[in-house]
Amino acid sequence: QVRQREERRLKEMHSFHAQKMESIGQLAAGVAHEMNTPIQYFGDNLHFIRDSFSDFSDLLTSLHDQLNTLNSQIDDDETRAILKKAEQLWEDADADFLMTEIPHAIAQSLQGCANLSQIVSAMKEFSHPGSDDKIPSQLNDIIRNTMIISRNEWKYIADLDYKLDKKLPMVLCLPNEIGQLILNLVINACHAIEEKGLDSSEKGLIRVSTARIEVDGENWAEIRVEDSGMGMPSEIKNRIFEPFFTTKPVGKGTGQGLAIVHNVVVDKHSGQIHVESEQGQGTTFIVRLPMNTPSQQSETET
Repeated sequence: QVRQREERRLKEMHSFHAQKMESIGQLAAGVAHEMNTPIQYFGDNLHFIRDSFSDFSDLLTSLHDQLNTLNSQIDDDETRAILKKAEQLWEDADADFLMTEIPHAIAQSLQGCANLSQIVSAMKEFSHPGSDDKIPSQLNDIIRNTMIISRNEWKYIADLDYKLDKKLPMVLCLPNEIGQLILNLVINACHAIEEKGLDSSEKGLIRVSTARIEVDGENWAEIRVEDSGMGMPSEIKNRIFEPFFTTKPVGKGTGQGLAIVHNVVVDKHSGQIHVESEQGQGTTFIVRLPMNTPSQQSETET
């Protein structure tokens, strides 16, 4: 009966969490859609300014050079005074500095626009309505999008290191669920690094890697999320996937995140999840998903 109650509570918790994420996803998708148009305006206008300023800069520089040449050739005092005034206006405007720095400012703005466009694209992908059916998905893309979305969580706390297998095949999975899984593990890693109490000038490290591995003749897609945080003693490590178990203070953690991770991996994908941790030395979560191709999946179902 105790186990049944716990399972019921986990299902209710997961249902509530899924509804909450769906609402947030709809909001994020709406925001991303509305942001697309102004981002396009910014990018188009900045490209126009960059190209136009390049021509304008060449024109002004050529005129300035010609004025300097004239100044060295003319003996007429009145004309020389006019040329001197023009040179003073050039210096007062700090034109040489502007000719150099304005293109840099435009380039930085264009890069910012590109980054913003990437974030919006990741938001749209991350918040796309989920499906109850597994679909072939590229885990590396799911991970990259999730890390873009969660950047504000980790950028001040840790440096990020990718070691993604470029040859990793598509995996049949629920992409939204896998994205939520990665997000939960990354947030958990951030909390573990924060608990270590580093100086404000120091950062921890979060390493995310993927690989195709074979264990006992079976092929798996493996995701590792490693942090340089506090690590865990064995008595806590053995309980972290229990629903509502948390070591965080009231208001900081609910004990839902890792229980949901376990549910997604084991119950929904027939996968495996392990944790390696040593107190003071960091933690590594190892997620393994069956490497079933679409053809293998259809054969299994028939």
